[in-house]
This record gives sequence, structure tokens and C-alpha cells, in this order.
Amino acid sequence: MSAQAEPREFVELGDLNTLHVPAVARYYQEVADAEALQAALGWAEAKGLPVQILGGGSNLVFDGDFPGLVVRIAVRGRTWEQAAQQAATLVLGAGENWHEAVLYAAGAGYRGIENLALIPGTAGAAPVQNIGAYGVELCDTLESLTALDRRSGELVTLTNADCRFAYRDSLFKQNPGLYVILEVRLRLARDKPLALGYGDLEAYLGQVESAELTAMAVAEAVMAIRRRKLPDPEMIPNAGSFFKNPVVPAAQFDELQASHPDIVGYPQSEGVKLAAAWLIDRCGWKGYRNARVGVHNRQALVLINHSGGSGRDILALAATIRDSVRDRFGVVLEMEPGIVR
Repeated sequence: MSAQAEPREFVELGDLNTLHVPAVARYYQEVADAEALQAALGWAEAKGLPVQILGGGSNLVFDGDFPGLVVRIAVRGRTWEQAAQQAATLVLGAGENWHEAVLYAAGAGYRGIENLALIPGTAGAAPVQNIGAYGVELCDTLESLTALDRRSGELVTLTNADCRFAYRDSLFKQNPGLYVILEVRLRLARDKPLALGYGDLEAYLGQVESAELTAMAVAEAVMAIRRRKLPDPEMIPNAGSFFKNPVVPAAQFDELQASHPDIVGYPQSEGVKLAAAWLIDRCGWKGYRNARVGVHNRQALVLINHSGGSGRDILALAATIRDSVRDRFGVVLEMEPGIVR
């Protein structure tokens, strides 16, 4: 790397993660293109340093300082391919703000990602988690993406099928650190049917006919629902939903339902998906606070950092919640955010 591009040393990361937990990166570098990324990774490899890739910082917990190089992906760009047609591909740099990209697409009249409005983070992080909300997942529209394969150091194009998407899962979660996403391509359409069947969204829109709705109207409805239920990370530091909704065998669900008739479950091909928020709430955690961290009082899935807690404070609370749900219901919750050590 050139002298001008040398990483910064001892950089505080508190403002670069939505939980606002304090952590210091021994080295820190922002990269705006593939060449800069390759140079940063080569620099770290030459020094024998671990690397942590950072996007919007909305889906990770720093468990203390990071002894290596933190690389923040700042690749920008929003362009359309075949935008004059009913269907078009939206090409996003990995560093683009996801929510702003949703509004950009909806404002242009293209449908497909409007239900994913107000999800924090960057476009490049969206495929990692296969983000989803209100009956829609990223995999429903992702056409392909460009990533750096860290084994070969080469850029590769991965199709939707290559990404091995599943509920809150992907090739990138299954192989952490192996790929660094630089660009995503989403296939959207002006005549795509709107996804309005999810309970909260259906109730909010009431009797409005789908023919009367636009993608922007649906995005605005989703934003209103999310703001009513979820805290703004800028106001109350959080990482969104902290636990996945667990899937249990149908027989186990039947046993749980016999003991807890009001348990919330959604049939899936592989079993029954339980509402993690319901489980946590029934264990008495909603609204809980200790001196530094707690659980949001309107959404039990959201852990909050209300008074300058550390990553270890957050993780200790998460572990206690997970244990209490396991002890009461026999269900083991899985954390959504990644842990950086």
C-alpha cells in the first residue's frame, strides 16, 4: 500500500456499530473499490494480522478491541440496467445505504424490495444475512453479486443459486470471511405483485386494494410499522432482531402447544417456525434493564445499549435470555449478529 493509503492506527469503533459498544481497531482502513480492498488485505496478510470486514455495523457485536485490521467497505454507486423496461436490474455498490436504496427503487416505480425498507446496514451486508421482513427476503430479488474470493484474491460473480440462501442464512454466513461482497444486482419490476399478506402489513393497510398501492406506499407503511415497534439505533443503540426465530419439529410444537395454547408458530416445510419474541416475552424479559443494557419495552427481540454498555455486557444478557428460554421451553435460540473478537 502507498504511504497515502496506510491504515489508521487505534481507531475507536463505537460510532461505527449500531450498538455503539466501545472497541478499538489496532488498524483501520476504508476501501472504495476492489483494488483498494485487495491492497488492504495484502497489507494485513504481509503483517500476519486478522481482518474484520465492516459494512454498516448493524449486525455485529464487538467483544472488546480488535487486534488486527478493520476494513470498512465504502464502495458506492447506484445504477440501472434496462431501466426503460417493465423489469430492470438495480446495481448497487456494497457500501450503499440499504434503506436509501429501497426508497430509490420504490421512487422509480420498481417493486420487489419495498417490504425491506428501514432495515439498517449496507447493500453489501444484505446478502450475508439474507435480510427479510414482512413476507419478503433478499433472495427473492437478488440476481447475482460480485465478490472478492479471499482464497484466490480474484473477483468472482455469484448467482442467486451460488449464494445458498436460506432463512437468515447464506454461503457467506456458512463461510465467514471467505468472500467480500463489492456489488449486488437486484432484479425488480414495475408490474411485480406487491407482497401484502404479512399480518402487520395487511392490518396496517386495511381494505386498500393492491391496485391502488405503489411500491413507495408499501415502503412507507413498512416504515411506519417498524418505527412503531422498533427503536431507532441513532436514538437507542441496538442491532435489530438479536435472535433468529427457531424452527422446531412439528411433534415438538404440538407438545409446546399443549402446555402453552397461545404459543405463536408458523408451519414450514421443515417444521414449525416459532416467534422468538413470544418465547422471550413469556420468560419475562421484555422491558428488562440492568445498569447498562436491556431489552426493548415494545419488542422483546431487540437488545438495547441504553447506558454505554460493552459488547460483553450485551453478550452476557443474550446468553442469560437464551438459557432462560431453553430451560422453560426446551428451545435453543440462535443469535443473529456476528461476534467479533
